[in-house]
Amino acid sequence: MGTQVADGGLPWRYDADGNVVTASPAKQTQVFETAEGPKEFVLEEAIVADFALVRAHRGDRHGNLVFRRAARNFNPLAAMCGRTTIVEVEELVEPGEIDPDHVHLPGVFVHRVVPLTPEQAADKRIEKRTVRPASPTATSTEQEA
Repeated sequence: MGTQVADGGLPWRYDADGNVVTASPAKQTQVFETAEGPKEFVLEEAIVADFALVRAHRGDRHGNLVFRRAARNFNPLAAMCGRTTIVEVEELVEPGEIDPDHVHLPGVFVHRVVPLTPEQAADKRIEKRTVRPASPTATSTEQEA
């Protein structure tokens, strides 16, 4: 509440001279009862995608999934916003092998499960760190930092 996103007027498009051509409209607000009393909240439309493509560490053929590390932050939400959710599973297990308390995304949100081969599961190009050598023109102080 009280931000430019909520109140509207956030620039969406500019003309060639840099003037605002289109600005965001004000968002709808509604008062909800909370433990601290009634509070006003900004309502936002849900993101809906035709397809959601995610990768899980473990999963069963029913679509119950377990994510690892940072994938746990966004992948469940990305999977829930898809009309059709397709999941690559690094380790496919039998139904019932995943403890229900450890399931990060239940199968109700998953439409297709694609098991990966061990070679495909090991190929995580986005997770590889690359470090380039220091340039010869850098000073010794820059190279130490």
